[in-house]
Amino acid sequence: MSVVEQYARAHILTDADLPGQDDGGAIPVVLRYDPDRDPRSVCVALPARGRAPGSREWTFPRDLLEQGLRAPAGTGEVRVWPCGRVQAVVEFHSAQGCSVVQFETKPLIRFLRRTYTAAAQPVAH
Repeated sequence: MSVVEQYARAHILTDADLPGQDDGGAIPVVLRYDPDRDPRSVCVALPARGRAPGSREWTFPRDLLEQGLRAPAGTGEVRVWPCGRVQAVVEFHSAQGCSVVQFETKPLIRFLRRTYTAAAQPVAH
């Protein structure tokens, strides 16, 4: 099975020290699904805070993302809920604090569709 990786633009509603927030711009976020590693989970990678290299990643159930596009879902580290008709909010909790990220729903739906297609592909022997 193949890894699905998709880039999306998001607005960080917290973490003022992230790039792109001073001018109100969107930041690049990586959505990833690796069915060989964990067929039930997705990963969201946000740019690192401030000047730190790399990114911060959260892995959580794919079903949570799907459910959260329709109604508030999740507890613990990741929560997802719809925001109007065309946006969704994902809240990530860590020891460093909370990041609240606003996405357009279309890229998230497109990503979820791609993950189900990838998961349905037969395994080559």
